[in-house]
Amino acid sequence: MELIFIRWIHILAGIVWIGLLYYFNFVQAVALPKAKADNTAAGITKHVAPQALVWFRWAALLTWVMGAIYLVRANIGFVDAFLLQGPAVPIGIGAWLGTIMLLNVWGLIWPNQKKVLGLVQADDAAKAKAARIAFLASRTNTMLSIPMLFFMITSTTAHGLPRIF
Repeated sequence: MELIFIRWIHILAGIVWIGLLYYFNFVQAVALPKAKADNTAAGITKHVAPQALVWFRWAALLTWVMGAIYLVRANIGFVDAFLLQGPAVPIGIGAWLGTIMLLNVWGLIWPNQKKVLGLVQADDAAKAKAARIAFLASRTNTMLSIPMLFFMITSTTAHGLPRIF
């Protein structure tokens, strides 16, 4: 029962994380230029984006932590997964992709979005550079999310879920 609870939290947090990732890339990124043209972007950048980024980064961290706990508690092997050994190879690939995505969230997207949104001081040139870095990291995460989800969902586990290798 404990493993089901851990996996369920991992999956729910992942839905929030990836859902917000897709919102930022497929909805907000398209709508924001239009909102700026109508002089209505202030509400998005002042209220919506900062709140969504709170959920985004903490969901990313919770997803990763619960996945790591699951690897240990389900006897899959945290070390085996990250060293890509034995039956843990598929989930290890997913874990590595998730780790890269987590590092992008906390190391690139969030620090740069703080500049873009005016949460920290930055001149226009720094904001433009920060916007580009955050954009590229976010698009990278969007592309990595597809194989990450594939390996997360289809990996062999102690519960006899489908094997792909």
